[in-house]
Amino acid sequence: MTTETDTAKIVAILTALPGKVDDLRALLTSMAPACRAEPGNLRWDIWQDHSNPARFVLDELYVDAAAVDAHRQTPHFKDYASRISSLAERTAYVVTPVDLG
Repeated sequence: MTTETDTAKIVAILTALPGKVDDLRALLTSMAPACRAEPGNLRWDIWQDHSNPARFVLDELYVDAAAVDAHRQTPHFKDYASRISSLAERTAYVVTPVDLG
């Protein structure tokens, strides 16, 4: 059992509003290089639901909570935050590990 108690994961579920799938995908893919380049970022992956192509899942992993806070202060995150409500319904969870294999 591996428990990395300092790491912080964000899982965001984004469901594109009608007619906004391509715009949502473009926003997310445009952010990926900058998010992955952040010093505290360990992963930043975009997934698309097989059963609902309008649903995307962001799977983000950071070294610690401070890295999440730093992420939220970046220009690319602030741009995302200002645009996401016009593109998608969003639910995000910040989680910590319990039991990692």
